[in-house]
Amino acid sequence: MFLSALLNSAKLSALIALTAFLLVPPSQAQTQHGDLALRVTEMLEDEHFLKEPFNNDMSKKVLDTYLNMLDFSKIYFTKEDVDGFRAKHEQTIDDNVRNEAIPAAYEIYATYQERIRSRVKMAKELAKPHTFTYDSDRTVEISRKDGDWAPAGEAHDQLWRNLIEGDLIREKLIADALAEEEAEEAKKREEEGLPPKAKDPNAKPKKTIYEKVADRYDRILKRVNENNVEDVATLFIKSIARAYDPHSEYFSQQQYDNFRIGMNKSLKGIGAMLQKDEDQGGATIEGLVVGGPAFKGGDLEVKDRVIGVAQGEDGDFVDVVEMKLSDIVDLIRGEIESVVRLKVIPQGETTKIKLVNIVRDKVDLKDALATADLIITKDPEGNEQKIGWITLPSFYADMDGGQTSTTTDVRRLLTRLSIEGIDGLVVDLQDNGGGSLEEAINMTGLFIRKGPVVQSVDWRGQRDQKSSKNGEAMYTGPMVVLINKASASASEIFAAALQDYGRAVVVGDTTTFGKGTVQQLRPVLTNQLNLLLNRQVNQQGALKLTIQTFYRINGHSTQLDGVASDVHLPSILDIAEIGEDSLPNALDVEPIKPSNYGQFSEKPLPIRQLKQASEARIGSMPGFEYILQTIGEEKQRIEENKISLNLEERKQKAKNDEAEREARKQERIERFAKIREQEKDLFTIYKLTQDNVLEEGLTLAEKLSDEQLSGMTRGDKQKEEDPDIKALEYPHTLDPYERESIHIVQDLIAISKTGKPVNISAAKPQRRDKTTPIPVSEEKPN
Repeated sequence: MFLSALLNSAKLSALIALTAFLLVPPSQAQTQHGDLALRVTEMLEDEHFLKEPFNNDMSKKVLDTYLNMLDFSKIYFTKEDVDGFRAKHEQTIDDNVRNEAIPAAYEIYATYQERIRSRVKMAKELAKPHTFTYDSDRTVEISRKDGDWAPAGEAHDQLWRNLIEGDLIREKLIADALAEEEAEEAKKREEEGLPPKAKDPNAKPKKTIYEKVADRYDRILKRVNENNVEDVATLFIKSIARAYDPHSEYFSQQQYDNFRIGMNKSLKGIGAMLQKDEDQGGATIEGLVVGGPAFKGGDLEVKDRVIGVAQGEDGDFVDVVEMKLSDIVDLIRGEIESVVRLKVIPQGETTKIKLVNIVRDKVDLKDALATADLIITKDPEGNEQKIGWITLPSFYADMDGGQTSTTTDVRRLLTRLSIEGIDGLVVDLQDNGGGSLEEAINMTGLFIRKGPVVQSVDWRGQRDQKSSKNGEAMYTGPMVVLINKASASASEIFAAALQDYGRAVVVGDTTTFGKGTVQQLRPVLTNQLNLLLNRQVNQQGALKLTIQTFYRINGHSTQLDGVASDVHLPSILDIAEIGEDSLPNALDVEPIKPSNYGQFSEKPLPIRQLKQASEARIGSMPGFEYILQTIGEEKQRIEENKISLNLEERKQKAKNDEAEREARKQERIERFAKIREQEKDLFTIYKLTQDNVLEEGLTLAEKLSDEQLSGMTRGDKQKEEDPDIKALEYPHTLDPYERESIHIVQDLIAISKTGKPVNISAAKPQRRDKTTPIPVSEEKPN
């Protein structure tokens, strides 16, 4: 009886909410995009690796996935909501999709929207003075993902009272810390005989902790209300794809365009980075691509706020103040040589408006391209030693048949490093989430002779093998591949192949991410017309679906297990819940027969010696001592999974934490200063980019600005900088992981010559006068 009444009430709420945010009749909303869901489902059944039917079992997975995508922390829905969703939709989603309908998408989202509206109202009522005494012994869970949804009524309300009290305590601690800093600064200025710091006339009035918390929840509600029919349908269809495995994904046409931009490293537009202005509406210009149309025009400036967009020389302006950021970006992008007009409010102005005409063009994105460092240092005997360091953010490739290629860019950098005569090399794949499988295979070929790189198995069990076609390796010297838990997919193929061949030492976190599946993009074609310009009329986005599992040439898969490091460096990511094994619906695979391959060198890599030498250094290196301490603290926090709602307890803990941070900060400043003095001129680092790699001379890394490295200008930096920032920079900009990776390369070099790793304590580097120029080869890379 109660459940029936609850479901009827939910239906009524759904109808009311749907008319508010969908702006179409409910019956039409429930069938719209159903044909798209059916087409995606058919593609998954026919082409996905699992070859599983879309049935009741899949319905349950879709529902679970959709609920977690909406309410991952389990704070908005109630237990009764979820029980009702399961009773009605758990066994029917597949049947409805067969009939080209997805009512669960809209009904559940309408309830979600109503729950958020209700909770935001409650949050704003609670976020007022004198609501809480902040002296209880209650706690609030840090993570609720493994818990249950709270029952409606008092349990749900108490959960939210705890959440809001926790939010207010956090804001109060932040406000107190800022006030203390301002008081210390004012006192310091007074002691130094300086006048009080001038107030910024354009500064906004400071908000109270109550206003900040209320605003935060208002923004959540606003973002939820911005979603239209297509957004909700897209989210639900993503749930259908992810029910098969976590890497199968549906992209709306807008999302597909963005995906292609990320792979191609270029776009058609004006070359501006935008951010939604949550307070005033519209979008703020956060950066301009150097050399892009907006930058060259000179009229658009960083921190200008876009409030209107018009197409062509005489098109009408579209008001974008209340528009989603993705839709604003869509309006600004367009074909090369077309005109877009922007209506903007300059920074610091409130009523002044200027109009900016920009001719769109192709914009290259440089911040995610491969770069390299040439690190010139000394060996223990004081002889010059050159280490190359290639940083690769992703395995990018041009999806439109253009020239963008990871392998081409890395080959260019490697050619220059070889010309400079490097003694060893590090390839940095930290945080590289993958990309093009073909690029990973081709790039592996730069470091091995012709031979197998990766195996794959499709749904039929048919095995395939991809090989490097290079006759000889381009670089054959000592080599390290630096990874972490966020190195995934194509990164794992590259690292695994070099590890299996005994070609390189894999250094870093315990393992990589553990993604051992291959996806392909397929256009989703339906009978529904898409009237947006410059797109196939029947293409409704794209489906990235898993078609194969890939295997190392040794027959084992990286799926779930990842690539284990040869030399482990302590990392906070080792205990973080990231990786394939933490994802729902992840595939599990069995080993296969290994490929026919041989070791790169007759002499195996000296892994045991390298591990022993590294462990000895790490044990005496304060940088890693702090990392190990942080790991221990984070483990305890995860196990306890709660935080106090007693203000005095939190203040005391914050005071203790701040004292520890300050002590660690001062220790680092002193230690870094000593290291800089001891290692003066031990390291000279030159930066190679895709722009300067062919230049005759070398450019010191410290001489390149962030703007030059990223290709993005973010405006003038006029804010006062903390004088400690420079002092806290790692000496030579080498963090503990980079420094230890260099040591391991040096060990590799030393072992190859003497049979023993470097004795770091015995090394007595000779100083080099930086005024003496470093000879640069007259030969230029091809």
